[in-house]
Amino acid sequence: MKNRILLILLCISAYSFAGNYITEDYIWTSPSKNSSESMPCGGNSIGMNVWVENGDVMFYTSRSGMFDENNTLLKAGRFRLHLSTNPFADGRKDFRQILKLDDGAVYIKSSDTEIRLWADVFSPVIFMEINSSQKTDATLSYESWRYKDRPVTKAECQQCSYKWVLPKDCKTYKDTIEPQKNMLTFFHKNKEETVFDFTVSRERLDSIKDRLYNPIGGLKFGGIMYAPGFQYTDTSDGIYASTDYRAWNYRATGIKKSTVTIDLDIDRKDKIPTAKESRRRSGKWWHEYWQRSYIKAEGEAKNIVRNYELFRYMLGCNAYGEWPSKFNGGLFTFDPVYVDSKCPFTPDYRKWGGGTMTAQNQRLVYWPMLKSGDTDMMKAQFDTYLRLLPTAVERTKYYWGHDGASFCEQLENFGLPNPAEYGKHKDGDDYGMERNAWLEYQWDTALEFCSMILQAHSYTGMDICRYEPLIEQCLKFFDEHYRYLAKKRGVKEVDGDGKLILFPSSGCETYKQAYNPSSVIAALQTVNRQAGEYFSKKYATVSPTDSSSVSAPNTSSTTPNPSSANHNSSFFILHSSLKTSLPDIPLRTIGNDTCIAPAVVWARIQNVESPQLYPVFPWRIYGMGRPGLETARNTYLKDPHVIKMRSATGWKQDNIWAACLGLTDEAKHLIEEKLADGPYRFPAFWDPGYDWAPDCNKGGASMIGLQEMLLQETEDGNIMLFPAWPKEWNASFRLHATGGRTVEAEIKNGKITRKQ
Repeated sequence: MKNRILLILLCISAYSFAGNYITEDYIWTSPSKNSSESMPCGGNSIGMNVWVENGDVMFYTSRSGMFDENNTLLKAGRFRLHLSTNPFADGRKDFRQILKLDDGAVYIKSSDTEIRLWADVFSPVIFMEINSSQKTDATLSYESWRYKDRPVTKAECQQCSYKWVLPKDCKTYKDTIEPQKNMLTFFHKNKEETVFDFTVSRERLDSIKDRLYNPIGGLKFGGIMYAPGFQYTDTSDGIYASTDYRAWNYRATGIKKSTVTIDLDIDRKDKIPTAKESRRRSGKWWHEYWQRSYIKAEGEAKNIVRNYELFRYMLGCNAYGEWPSKFNGGLFTFDPVYVDSKCPFTPDYRKWGGGTMTAQNQRLVYWPMLKSGDTDMMKAQFDTYLRLLPTAVERTKYYWGHDGASFCEQLENFGLPNPAEYGKHKDGDDYGMERNAWLEYQWDTALEFCSMILQAHSYTGMDICRYEPLIEQCLKFFDEHYRYLAKKRGVKEVDGDGKLILFPSSGCETYKQAYNPSSVIAALQTVNRQAGEYFSKKYATVSPTDSSSVSAPNTSSTTPNPSSANHNSSFFILHSSLKTSLPDIPLRTIGNDTCIAPAVVWARIQNVESPQLYPVFPWRIYGMGRPGLETARNTYLKDPHVIKMRSATGWKQDNIWAACLGLTDEAKHLIEEKLADGPYRFPAFWDPGYDWAPDCNKGGASMIGLQEMLLQETEDGNIMLFPAWPKEWNASFRLHATGGRTVEAEIKNGKITRKQ
C-alpha cells in the first residue's frame, strides 16, 4: 500500500498548468445508417445529433428548457442538407466525419467539400458553414413532425409528466412554422393551462396556486433559420424512422460557400454573433475547457479514458443552459425506435419524462464536475433547486404547518411531485406524502445538491451566497418534520437519548418504512458539518469570490442575498441542534464482521440500490484515509444485499465505492464495464440501462469512479494519488481538489511522479 499511495499536500493554484493539453479528434470514415449512428455536437444550451445518411447531412437540434404543455422536452426540429455534387455518397473513400474536441465542432469532409457545424458557447446559436471547391446546387430542409397536433397515446405517456394518469384528450400541439424568402421562423407557444395546473389540483394545492412556481404556462420557444443564398420553394411530406414529417425546402443554385445560422433564442433582444466571432470565441472556450482537467492513458485503459472524455464533451454542450443536462438522454436522444423497437414514436420521446427530474439519477451527472473543474457548469442544476425553493417551502407549510423545504424524488420542473408518482389519496391521508411504494418518505436526495454547492465553493471558491437559504431550508425540513411526526405518534419528539427519530424514512428507493436509515443520517451529518464550516469561515472572514479563470456568460440571479444577521443566527441555532440530535450511523454484524446497516430496521426491500454504502460515497464518512475503512470494506464485500445488487448497469455506483475503498481489482473490473463502448456508433451513447439512451447517469457514475481511482483526499485534506489504479496501467491526469488545488500526476510502470 505504501508503494502505491503517495500522501502529499499540494498547494497549487487553479489553472497554473505545466502546458497545453491537446485532445485527439474522434473520426468516422464512412456515413451512417440512421440517427442512432449520430455524433454529438453543441454548446451553450444546445445539443445536435449529426450524421450523414444516403449522402445527406442531417442533424437534430435540441435546447435545454424546451418544455411543452405536457412537460415533454421537445426537439427544435431536424435539418437536412443535400448537395447535388453528392460529395458524401456511400462508398467514397475520402469521407470523414470528425468531432474536433479542441474547438467543439463537427466537420464533414470529402476531397472537394467541407461542412462545419458548431454551436456558439455564449449564445444559443448554431452555425453551419458550407465550403465546396466546385459549384453545387443545394437543398436545405427543415423537417418537423409537429406540423400538426399529435395525440399522446398511453404507450407514449412516459415522455411527459402525466405518465399513467394521461388525460384522454392529451396532445402535443402543433408548432407555428413560417417560411420567408431566405429564412424560416419556427416556434411552440404553450397554452396557459398545462400539466402544472393538473398537478396542483391533483395534489390539493389550489388555495396556494398563485404562490407556486410555474415555468411552463405560456412558455414560448423555437428559433429562426437564416439561409443566405437559399430561396424558399415548397413543402414536401415524408416519413423518417417511424414518424411522418413535413419539410420546408430552401434551394440554392451554383453555390460554393454559404453560412446557415439557426438562432434558438426566439425572442432575442441582443445581436446574433457573426460566424467568425463565434468560431473564435467558442473555439477558445473549448480549448480552455480541456485545459481545466484531463485524463490520459495508454494500452487497454486508453479506450476507457477516451469515452470519459467524449462524455465530458457531451456535458460541456449544455454548459450554460438555464436547465440542467437530463439523466435520461441529455440533449442527444434520437428516434426511439432505434432504442426499442416497441417504441415507434416521435423523436421527442424518452422514458422518465422531459420536465421530470429523478433526483437519484440526476445527481450522478453533476458530481464529477467538481474534480473536472467544471463548477461553472453546475449552476444550471443549483439554480433549478433555487427556483423551486419557494414552492418547496410553501407546500411544506401548507401540508404540515412547519418550516423547511421538502423536495421529493420524482420532482417536476415546477417543484411538485410528479402527478402520477404522487399516487392516489383519499380524505384523511397525508397529502404531502407520495403514496408510492418506491418513493414514499424519500426526501434526502436534495441534500446531495446542497453538498455539491458547498463543495463547489471549497473546490473553486464559487460564490454560493444565494444558495444559503436552500441549504438551510433543506436541513431545517428534516429537523422539523421528524419532530412533527414523532409528536403525532406520541408525547416526545426525540428518543431517550435526545436524538431525532427518522421514521418513517427510506434508504433510497430500496429499504422502505425504514427506521434511521444510514444514507439519510450520513447525508444530514455531512451537510450539517459542511454548512457549519462554510458559515463559520464566511462570517469570520471576507466572503470569497469565484476564482475560475474561464469566463462564462452572465448567469446572475435575481435572488436576494440572504446574508443577514438574522439569517446567520437562525442557521447556527439549527446547526447546533442537529449536531447534538442526529443519530449515529447504524451498524450490524454479518458473520463476525462489523458492517454498515441499511437502517436499524426496515419493512421491505423495494428496489436494487445499496444505500448502506452511501456513507462511503457521496458522504465520505468512511473510505481511504478515513476512520472505519475495514467496516466499509466489509459492507462492500460481505453484505449479501450489496453483493446481490452489484452491477455496472446504468446508475449503479459499485465502481465508485470500490475505488473509494481502495479495492483496485474490483474498481478496474467495473470501470471496464462502465466505460466500455455503448451499443450505438458513438461510443459514449450508452444503452438505456434503467432509463433511456444515451444514458447520462451511467456516464456520470463512470466519470466519478474513474476520478476516484486516480485521486482522493484523506479526512484532513491530504492528497492520495492513484489509490485504486492498476499498476499496469500507465496514465497521467490533471484534476481538482479542495482548497483551489489543481493536481497533476503520472504513473508509469507502477511508479508515481508528480508533474509541475
